Amino acid sequence: MRSAIMTLKLIYPALAMIFWIFVVGVILALRRKDAFTSGAVRMDEVSVSTERYPLPARLASANFSNQFETPVVFFALIMLAMEAGATGYAMALLAWLYVASRIVHTFIHIGPNRLPLRGAVYGVGVLALFLMWLGILLAVL
Repeated sequence: MRSAIMTLKLIYPALAMIFWIFVVGVILALRRKDAFTSGAVRMDEVSVSTERYPLPARLASANFSNQFETPVVFFALIMLAMEAGATGYAMALLAWLYVASRIVHTFIHIGPNRLPLRGAVYGVGVLALFLMWLGILLAVL
C-alpha cells in the first residue's frame, strides 16, 4: 500500500503539469482571438507564418511551444521514477518544484518577459529535472 501512495505523490505533479499545458493553450487561443477581433492581424497574414501576430500572441505561442520541450523530460522522469520505485518525498518535492518553475516561467514569459529572470526560473526547473534524474540513477544502481 505504501508504494501506491508514494506513486500517487508523483502522479499529482504530472497531472498538474498537464493541466498547466492546457491553461497555456487557452491563453494562446485567447490572445490569438484578440489579435483577430482587434484587427491587428488577418487570417491570411498568419496562415503560413505566425510572425505577423502582435507580441502578446507571439509570446503566448513561444511559451506554449516551451511546454513541449523540458516537460517531455519531466514526464519521462516521472515514469522512470515510478518504475524504479524512486517515489519518495524528495522526488515528489522536486517534481512539484519543476511544475512551479514552469508556471512562474509562463507568467514571466507572457508578462514582462524579463529574460534574466525568465532564464533563472528556467534554470531552477532544469536543476530540478537533473536532481530527479540523479535520484532515479541512485535508485537503480
